[in-house]
Amino acid sequence: MATYKEASLATRPKTLDPAEYFNLSPDYRRAEEKRAALRAQLKRQYLQQLNNPHRKELIEDPALTRWTYARTNNNYFRPTAKTSLIGGLFGVLPLFVLYVVFKTDRDKREAKIKAGTYERPYKLST
Repeated sequence: MATYKEASLATRPKTLDPAEYFNLSPDYRRAEEKRAALRAQLKRQYLQQLNNPHRKELIEDPALTRWTYARTNNNYFRPTAKTSLIGGLFGVLPLFVLYVVFKTDRDKREAKIKAGTYERPYKLST
């Protein structure tokens, strides 16, 4: 604590706040100790399962299960006007533009062929 020098424009980090360590109630300390004991017990149980040489079953890792669930079930997407507009711009608009370009080019070529003024760039027959 004595070697830490406060920055003039920044607040003290929460981990270096003396109130975080010294002004804790006994109930809060007991709850912290219970949580730490439970964490240590779960870690010990997981490491025992992981290092068991006769293991036949799959080890259930709750953190990995939560991560997989969060990754596969993406429930954080909210359809809004902005996302709909972006989806239209990048999904539908390019298809429409390509359709218009190809259709107009084809119509112009067809009109030239009917008028007899179209020069074919590749001769199919001699």
